[in-house]
Amino acid sequence: MLKYSCSILFLLAGLSACTKKLSNGSSDFAVTAQRTSLNAGDTARFSFAGNPDIITFYSGEPGKRFEFKDRVQAEGLPVVNFSTVRANGVQQNTLLLMISSDFKGVVRGDTNSTKANIAAATWEDITSRATLALSGTTAVPSGDIELTDFAEAGKPVYIAFKYIAEAGSIQPKWTISNFTVKNNLSDGTSYTIANMNTSSTPYTNYGVNTFSPGFASYTLQNNFNWSVSTTSMVITGATSVGAAGAPAEAWLFIGPINLRKVTPDAGLVIKNGGQNMADLNFYTFYNTPGNYKATFVGGRVSIEETSVTPHNIDISVQ
Repeated sequence: MLKYSCSILFLLAGLSACTKKLSNGSSDFAVTAQRTSLNAGDTARFSFAGNPDIITFYSGEPGKRFEFKDRVQAEGLPVVNFSTVRANGVQQNTLLLMISSDFKGVVRGDTNSTKANIAAATWEDITSRATLALSGTTAVPSGDIELTDFAEAGKPVYIAFKYIAEAGSIQPKWTISNFTVKNNLSDGTSYTIANMNTSSTPYTNYGVNTFSPGFASYTLQNNFNWSVSTTSMVITGATSVGAAGAPAEAWLFIGPINLRKVTPDAGLVIKNGGQNMADLNFYTFYNTPGNYKATFVGGRVSIEETSVTPHNIDISVQ
């Protein structure tokens, strides 16, 4: 009987040890700025009191604002840009820029479904909004092609390049490069929301990685198809009259694209649980004149609980 009593005592002792707090940090801390009025390029120094486990700093600069740390979309001015080079033949109107908000996408390995999806979608021809190359070897910028009228909340779009060529004469070659879609906000920030990177290759907005949807092609007539890389998109039709025995039609799609997309703003961790507050000596630089809300978010963090508090300091930079 004594044997079991001892076992129970050891078990209770173990349970008591398991209830020990995993963090000695405090959710209450204070932060002060050495100066709140600075000249551009001056050093901004801060001091701290208390014992938080972590402190994350948001400078208040674009891409580093605490109030936007969870923001993933915002109404702005979405624009698409690209450059084109046209070669071969004299056929006109062979490259069209199209957009759709109800296209269901390319179905890999199922040509019939993809063809049906193209036919069923509502496509709007927005080629007239772009400047396209006429001839020559110099890439011609499209200019800013505004897509505000398609930026409806909750309705992503597909953008497509449609290649069409007639039979009986040499068919043009088109090269597209520098493709980007951006969401430009009224505060001067600009977010890339699609580009020529593959869907597995990230690009960065204000320190936050994101991904482009990637391109997919589909040939409806003849056997000419789009060749896509991370630097260009090329299609070459029949290069001789003899080879142009039939019309050609091939599509290149990118999407779905949320034209209101932005990436969340990011903070900088300046203290983690393994650091001593006494060793914390934090400073930064503001190089652009303006008014900034610097935010320090810190507190108690463990697997048991998270209790953090933001502290704001207004910084004026001349």
